[in-house]
Amino acid sequence: MVVVHAKEEEVVLDGEEFDFFLAHNDTMTCAPNEDAQEFDGQIYGVNLGGWMVLEPWITPSLFYQFLGGSNENNTAMDMYTFCKVLGPQEANRQLRRHWESWVTKDIIKKLKEEGGVNSLRLPVGDWMYKPYGPYVGCTDGALEYVDHVLDWAKEFELGVLFDVHGVIDSQNGFDNSGQSRGTKWTTNTWPPRFEHWPLRKAEWMGTFDIYKNEYVSINHDNIIHTIEALVTLVMRYKDHPAVFGVAPVNEPWEKTPIDLLKKYYWDGYLIVKELAPSWKYVIHDSFRFSLDIWGNFMKGCPDKILDTHIYQAWSDPNDKIGFYCDACSWKTRLEQMEEAFGPVVVGEWSLATDNCAMWLNGFNDNVPGFPKLPCKYIPCGESYLGPDQPGVPLAHKSAQGPFGMSGQSTPLFGYCPVDRDWTITHSRDPRYPDFPQAPSPKVDETDIVMTQLAHKKLHTYTTAAHGFYFWNFRTDLNEPQWNYLLAVERGWIVPLDNDNKDPIIDNACVKEDQAGYTCIAVRGAPQEQLKNGVQWVINVRNSTHIDMDNLTYDEMLKLSDEYYNSWYTEHNDCGFGGTAKLIDKGDEWRSWLVRHRQTIFYLEVAGVMILVGMGLFILGGKVHEKYLRETGALRDTSDISGGDDGGKVNMSDGKGNYQSIASSD
Repeated sequence: MVVVHAKEEEVVLDGEEFDFFLAHNDTMTCAPNEDAQEFDGQIYGVNLGGWMVLEPWITPSLFYQFLGGSNENNTAMDMYTFCKVLGPQEANRQLRRHWESWVTKDIIKKLKEEGGVNSLRLPVGDWMYKPYGPYVGCTDGALEYVDHVLDWAKEFELGVLFDVHGVIDSQNGFDNSGQSRGTKWTTNTWPPRFEHWPLRKAEWMGTFDIYKNEYVSINHDNIIHTIEALVTLVMRYKDHPAVFGVAPVNEPWEKTPIDLLKKYYWDGYLIVKELAPSWKYVIHDSFRFSLDIWGNFMKGCPDKILDTHIYQAWSDPNDKIGFYCDACSWKTRLEQMEEAFGPVVVGEWSLATDNCAMWLNGFNDNVPGFPKLPCKYIPCGESYLGPDQPGVPLAHKSAQGPFGMSGQSTPLFGYCPVDRDWTITHSRDPRYPDFPQAPSPKVDETDIVMTQLAHKKLHTYTTAAHGFYFWNFRTDLNEPQWNYLLAVERGWIVPLDNDNKDPIIDNACVKEDQAGYTCIAVRGAPQEQLKNGVQWVINVRNSTHIDMDNLTYDEMLKLSDEYYNSWYTEHNDCGFGGTAKLIDKGDEWRSWLVRHRQTIFYLEVAGVMILVGMGLFILGGKVHEKYLRETGALRDTSDISGGDDGGKVNMSDGKGNYQSIASSD
C-alpha cells in the first residue's frame, strides 16, 4: 500500500511507486511527480519488416519453393509453417542466409546517411525469447543477428524500437503475426485450394468462435507466455544504448477483448518501467483509433506512446486529390488523440494506393473483392538470396497452386503483380469523364503523384503526431510504394532530420487545410448508388425525405453534388463508396466543365452540325454560281451586252460582284 496526500485528507491507494510516478493498478493510471516527462522527440523511422518475422509478400524468394504444393504438409505461407514444413534444420539453414543478407550494415548506414532515418522499428516474435512448437531449433541464432543490428544502430546513432510482431496462436490471424490462423484445405479439387479469410481468427487470448463472433474462453497461459517472453527481451537489451523502447504486441485485431488487452498493456508497462526505466512504451490501438477507448488510458503515465497504422492500400479506388485530402485529414484525428492520450506515432504507413502488391493478403491468396483495380505486372527479377535458393530463379510457368478460394495473387510466366502506375486517364464516353476510366500509356504521373502524396503524409505525421515508421525499409520485388530506400532514390520521399525540415513538407497540406476542394458526384456512377449516397446523408442528418425515384440522371447528379459537397464541407469526408470525387475548388473553369460535361457535349455536337451546315450552304452557293456561269446567266465581264433577257443585262464591277440593270436604247 502506498500513501499519498491530498489537500484536505489522506487518501490511500493500491499502487506501485517508481522513480517519477506512482502507478495505480485499480484505475491503470499514474500520478506523475514534477520530474516526469512525456516523450517530446520526433521519429523519422522505417520498419525492418520481413527479417525476423517472415511475410511472403515482402520476401517472396523464400516462398517460391512452395508453389505447386498440394496441402498443409508441403506448403508454407507464414513463419510458423515455414519452420513446420521444412523442419528445423533446413528452415534454419535458409533463415540464416536470409538474416545475413536481408539486413546488412551497409543498408543501415544508407538508411541513416541517405534516408534521413533516426529510428528503426524491429519486428520480432515471442518465440525468439521463449521458443515453442516448430520454432524450436528453426530460429536458432536469430538473437545474435539482432545483436549485430543493435551495434550498427549504436554506431550510426539510431534508436531501435523492439516490436513484438508475432505471438503464440496469433493476435490477429494475419501472416504478419507469424501464423495465419483459420485455414481450411479442400481435398477434392485440382489445383488444390484453401480458404483463409472467411475463417480468419486470432486465438492468442483465447478460443474464438467465428459463428458466434466472440471469444468463448480465455487462454491465460498464452498471455502469461508472452509476458514472460517480454521479460526475457527487456532483460537482454535493457542496458544497450541503442534501444529506444518496446511495443508489447503488434496489431491485435479489433475483436480482441479490450479490457484484457488493456490489462496486458498495463502489466507490460510496469515490467518495462521496473527493468528499463528509460525505455518508451508503445501500444497499438488494436484498429480502434478512438478517444473513448484510449483517451484516459494510462493517464499521467510517462514514456507511453500510442501507435496507429494508416494505410491507403485497402481504400476504395480514388483519384489523386482524394488520396491527398485523406492524407491531410488525419491531422485533426491525430491532434485530438495527442491531446487526449499523449504522444502518438504512426508506426506503419506506405505510399501504396492499391492492393496490387503480390501476396500482400497472403501467399497465393487475396481478401475477397481485392484488388479493386487491374494490377501492373513486372518481371519478378533476381532473388536477393542468389540462384542457390530453392525455387529461384522463378520458373516461367503459368500460375501454380495452391490457390486461395477468396482470390488470387500469383506469379505468371515469370511476371509478378505490383502496384499500378498513375497514368493520365481518358474517357470511353465523353459525357462521363470519370467512369469507367481507361489508363493511357502515354503520360505517366507516378513520380508527381507519389511525391506530392509523400509530402502530405510526412507533413501530417510530423506536425500532428510525434513521427512515423515507414513500412517497409525494402522489398524483394521492385515496389517503391512499399520500399523506403527505392522511394528515396526516386525522389518521392524527402529525407527529414530535426535540424533541416524541408519547407515543402511544412506547407504540403495548405490547400487541404483550407478546404480548397469541392466534392461532386462521379459522372457515370450508377444512379442507384448515387441515390444511396444522398439517402445516407439524409438519414444521418434526420432530414426530410426526398423522393428520388422519378429523377432523371442529370437531376440525380445535381442533387448528389449538393449533398455530397455539403457533407464534405462539414465533415471533410468525400467517400460515398467511390461515387464521389474531389476537384480543385480554385479551378472554377475545370469544375464548371466537369459539372456540365454532358451539356457541353451536346453543344459541341450542335456546333459541329452548324459548321457543317454553313459549309454545305457555302459550297452550294459556289456550285450554283458555277452553273449560272456555264449557262450564260452570269457573265464575268465589265461590258454591257444585250440579250434576250427582257431588256436587262448583268454588270460586274471587276471584283466578282454582279448586279442586273435595265438597258438603255
